[in-house]
Amino acid sequence: MASLTHKVHDAEAALLAELRQWRRAIRTDGEPAVPAVPELKIGQRIADSVAATMGSWRFIIIQSIILLFWVAANIVGFIRAWDPYPFILLNLALSFQAAYAAPIIMMSQNRQQDIDRRAAESDYKINVKAELEIELLHQKLDQLREQEVLELTKAVSDLTALLNRSGICEPAPDAPKP
Repeated sequence: MASLTHKVHDAEAALLAELRQWRRAIRTDGEPAVPAVPELKIGQRIADSVAATMGSWRFIIIQSIILLFWVAANIVGFIRAWDPYPFILLNLALSFQAAYAAPIIMMSQNRQQDIDRRAAESDYKINVKAELEIELLHQKLDQLREQEVLELTKAVSDLTALLNRSGICEPAPDAPKP
């Protein structure tokens, strides 16, 4: 049986203890303690809103229409063009937009990355717990199988002795004497 036992690493043992404690808390409290979703700060809400808006087809289509209108108005209105051909003012506006949009979108992505990392850690803990529980079940099944084999061996031995005593069956030459 000793060869069947799994040597649990320290990290796995700590994780298993933590998960068992969590399971006990669920049993005593009745409901799992769901971690509260933290209230988003105004900057986080703005970053999420900007990322959602700028990452949509609607934004791309509207911006493309505005850019086409800008270019067409400046090419056709050659006499009163407010931004002639190299479109320096348009370039400045787009650079300004990119300078602010990129860090705001990155803030939203970083926050989402933190959420994803926590979810992955939770999934990992659950997977390790499932693996350890399955291994414990295997150990219990092996132990039950060993007990059953011992009981069957004893029953066969007792039946053989009983048959030998009753004279129905003669003991085999290599059979042990009761």
